[in-house]
Amino acid sequence: MCGIAGIIGFADQPVEEGALQAACAAMRHRGPDDSGVWLGRAGGRPAGLAAVRLAVQDPTPAGHQPMTRDDGRYVLVFNGEVYNFPQLRRELAQFGERFDSRCDTEVVLAACMRWGPDALKRFNGMWALAFLDTQTGSGFLARDRFGIKPLLYTPGAGRCCFASEMRTLRAFVDGSAKIDDEALLHYLRLGYIAHPQTIYADVRRLPPGCWLPFSRDGIGEAKRYYEVPPPGAADEAGDYVAVCARTRDLIFRATADRRLADVPVGAFLSGGLDSSIVVAHLASCSTSPVKTFSIGYAEHGVYDETRYARLVADRFGTDHHEIKLTYDDVLAVLLPMIDHLGEPFADSSILPTALVSEFARRNVTVALSGDGGDELFGGYWRYLAHDAMNTYARLPGWLRAGLIEPILARAPSSKATAWRNRLRQFRKLLRAPVNDAWQRHLAWSEILSPEARSILSPTARQMLAANDPVLDRSTGPADGDAINRILAFDLHYGLPGDMLHKVDLASMYHSLEVRVPLLDVGVVDAVAPLPSRFKVHRGRGKRLLIDAHRSMLPEAILHRPKQGFEVPIGEFLRGPLRGLFRDTVTRRTVEPFGLIDFDAVQRIYAEHCDQRGEHADLLYALMVLCRWAEQTRAV
Repeated sequence: MCGIAGIIGFADQPVEEGALQAACAAMRHRGPDDSGVWLGRAGGRPAGLAAVRLAVQDPTPAGHQPMTRDDGRYVLVFNGEVYNFPQLRRELAQFGERFDSRCDTEVVLAACMRWGPDALKRFNGMWALAFLDTQTGSGFLARDRFGIKPLLYTPGAGRCCFASEMRTLRAFVDGSAKIDDEALLHYLRLGYIAHPQTIYADVRRLPPGCWLPFSRDGIGEAKRYYEVPPPGAADEAGDYVAVCARTRDLIFRATADRRLADVPVGAFLSGGLDSSIVVAHLASCSTSPVKTFSIGYAEHGVYDETRYARLVADRFGTDHHEIKLTYDDVLAVLLPMIDHLGEPFADSSILPTALVSEFARRNVTVALSGDGGDELFGGYWRYLAHDAMNTYARLPGWLRAGLIEPILARAPSSKATAWRNRLRQFRKLLRAPVNDAWQRHLAWSEILSPEARSILSPTARQMLAANDPVLDRSTGPADGDAINRILAFDLHYGLPGDMLHKVDLASMYHSLEVRVPLLDVGVVDAVAPLPSRFKVHRGRGKRLLIDAHRSMLPEAILHRPKQGFEVPIGEFLRGPLRGLFRDTVTRRTVEPFGLIDFDAVQRIYAEHCDQRGEHADLLYALMVLCRWAEQTRAV
């Protein structure tokens, strides 16, 4: 696991070694064990690559990057892990390839030399890489199938700069950067920015499952080497029991593959279904107790899952590690984490993710997680809510409009207690037309509620009226399986843009590698095409995942409600963060964006503080945005 960066020149503008060394320094948290710079010419043009290394496979100097072969003709920088590299190594050896290390980086380089971009289809793992043929000046950037590892780049005419993180990339780019207004609007609505956009107009995010070719004359268009199988590609008449068995077997093999390392390996254990399944499989293929890591909250039981984590840890005899956080612990990491982001990102669960990563790193270098299970198997409440809304739509109009909805509008809501959170969710259900599943899903996914849209300036509203960038990201046929269409959208955009982005930033901040067995290509290829009734059925999410593991896990884990890995950010904004919010979200920081009405923000914040509305996610997003702008002088 590493951090990578580089500059590929298409003209005679020199590449400074100092810039590459500075990139290594900026990424040191991603790879504290080693760093390196390659500086040379490719096809007669200047080029330079940089890498920092977290030594997981073959920690000897033989794994040093940037890595070269054939007397320096071919150069590679690689961030990630390819779990099937031993098999690929044997295959390449049949062509006469010789290897000097035991690491996967050397196998990836040899595969790219032999097969070019077609090598990507052979890799099973997570990666971002840059491969360069110095003789011809050609090569490519590439990202793994599901966007587990990040890769940012600039599509400029004179040179292409790339990096694992925005903070590193911006150091390569001279002058001020223009904010992408469409991306900013996307951020205000969903709390993250989906590929290919970033907050900057001159920086792109390589989409998952894509590679980007370049030559000595410039970069080409991103090309796709992998597509998630579309819904309906599977045989719907298949035996459900057999599908359960096959799913369980695929997850076991994916988990077993991810034990491959020359450093200590453990697992996050939240007490939820997904992480419990990963721990169960990891325990079954390990010869010693699995090290597991959980965090909870000493001051708020609503957000604490540690009792469920202990239940799983006891069941599988893990070497369990647990800490209880105070509010002060969470608040202490808030500003350092926000300042580390590089671009606005509003998922506040990055804070506990960073804390559990720091906790795990004291004992292991690699941790397995259950990420991807919700998007692949249908775990979020908004998937289940479609059945509830279909039932609600059958109630008499006078009852809905005359009684239920006025009561919900006046009732206090927040995430502070179970019943107030339920009211918040019921209100959210009513945001969109009751008969349009796709519109409902988008409305439920947004952090910008209809009543909070007053914060948008007239310019922003005109942009939305002319072109809705979120709606345009619909995937799949409009007349197909609605739930599968929604799952495909979240797997393609929400998962890499939010969940995986969060985990990469938070874990690599503490030099911890996180692996995700549920996003093994074999698992996704088998599950994604299955009919949605195998996933969401009669008010129950993750039907297939639960039934496949019914004999392995405690009943309390199989049937407990979905609970997010959250912090009480709404309460913080009403209490200990009030001063920071008012000092950060000011007229001076808000109005230069041109898309936000500061006076409306103040009204929304007052509603939130009085518990007349729950706007925690939006307000946190605004605070992060303004803090980022101040730190980077972006506006």
